Amino acid sequence: MSWEAIRGHDFRGALARLRVALDRVRAGRAWRWGCVVAAGLVGGWLGLALGGQVVTPIGPADVTLGLTPQWRGETVVDVAPLGQLAFDTHSAPLKLEATISDIRLSAAQEMFADPEAINRMAAGIGSDLRDGVVALLVRAVLAATLGAALMGLLLFRSAGRAAGSAAASLAVLVASGAAAAGTFNPSAIAEPRYTGLIAGAPQVVGSAEEVVGRFSQYQEQLAGLVGNVAMLYEATSTLPVYEEDETVIRVLHVSDIQLNPASWSIIRTLQEQYGVDMVVDSGDLTDRGSATEDVFADEIGKLDVPYVWVRGQHDSMGTQRAVEAQSNSVVLDGAVEEVGGLTFYGSGDPRFSPDATRLNPDAAGVAARGEEEAGEVIGSREDVDVVLMHTRTQAEAFDGVAPLVLTGGDHLRSTELTDLGTRFLVQGSTGGAGLRGLDHGPDRPTPYQASVLYFDAESGRLQARDDVDLGGIGLTSAQVERHIEGEPDRPVGDRPQVPATEGDGDGRTP
Repeated sequence: MSWEAIRGHDFRGALARLRVALDRVRAGRAWRWGCVVAAGLVGGWLGLALGGQVVTPIGPADVTLGLTPQWRGETVVDVAPLGQLAFDTHSAPLKLEATISDIRLSAAQEMFADPEAINRMAAGIGSDLRDGVVALLVRAVLAATLGAALMGLLLFRSAGRAAGSAAASLAVLVASGAAAAGTFNPSAIAEPRYTGLIAGAPQVVGSAEEVVGRFSQYQEQLAGLVGNVAMLYEATSTLPVYEEDETVIRVLHVSDIQLNPASWSIIRTLQEQYGVDMVVDSGDLTDRGSATEDVFADEIGKLDVPYVWVRGQHDSMGTQRAVEAQSNSVVLDGAVEEVGGLTFYGSGDPRFSPDATRLNPDAAGVAARGEEEAGEVIGSREDVDVVLMHTRTQAEAFDGVAPLVLTGGDHLRSTELTDLGTRFLVQGSTGGAGLRGLDHGPDRPTPYQASVLYFDAESGRLQARDDVDLGGIGLTSAQVERHIEGEPDRPVGDRPQVPATEGDGDGRTP
């Protein structure tokens, strides 16, 4: 081998070894910088999850705005407890979420005192939203950058690499924000996706185009509803409470809520203003008794008093189980229960009207069911203070069996004292006939109705009641009317004598 060949051979080997070394160096740097970028992305995500939210006032509400990474870009509006609306507003991997966290009473009272206030408030909602989004973006940038820097510092213990992680997170967030702005589609608001209870909104309220077209009418209806609630605060806070001492049991009677979330505001207001000892609901809590409506019963658990309930014809057995799951609920279904010093008998409606495949009994069948139940109560020799059922048709057989029968079902309050001494009180709709009441519009509104009942703690007899009426959608009336029971200790009708059994004593009628 010549000298030139040896020199060429050594040169080629050295060049090969140099290339291997350079590849190793490049691979090491790529790995290190890849870890820095990964730490920035993970740290930025954690930063957004922990600190990427702001609470901002938008109109009469306090709204929590949040920004989180998500492969599918969308805007989500959370309307608890009804569910969510999602809009495909952009294509960037970011989710903007808005949650209504509180309605400010001061704003509601301002709208009630000055009808023009709602117009001024509506005009400022755009700027409120813009300010909130700007504050959210600033907060998100700071949270993501800080989270990435902390993650880099913890993993690498190097200020330089921590800064690199922060820079990577900031770059990705800015690029995603720019992509969201570039692909923003404002027309997506007309095509929302509904989840949860609000999934029925297109059928109940109408399409988004119709809502936009009738915005002025809905604005007037909203002003009326807010005005009603504000008026309720004024009326109940000045009305004297009936004999405020331990000898009186206060009961709030509601009925036919039918999935209207506004009912819970009314119930909580009356509970707090009157200091009621329990709430009694004569049924139709939901509209279709579906599984998606079960979450509506969770509002019962937020009340700090017992909630006595019977199933209505719009409530399913699934609804009943959802109510039973609440810690403060007392579900009556063919049983006698003592609650808060009063003895109740209650039974669910034998019908379930939303199920077209079910063979529901007619009025005669419902009345026959009530006669069987009345016979069972008479035979049990129980002294019942209050009978609770959904309709008077089922409860009619309890005339002369108990001093007070509470029902609903008619969506309008009525009362009758029979010759046998039984007071029948049919409650109106505490939900303004439910969400379907929106279809009636301001021309045929269904009022929101409830009653506060005052019982003597020793005798269990009704002494007086306050009937509360709020104008339905589109109205601003509110009225509280006191009724005194003329003969609270009157005898209750001719109940059949039940033969005494061994050990019964004197065999008196129950």
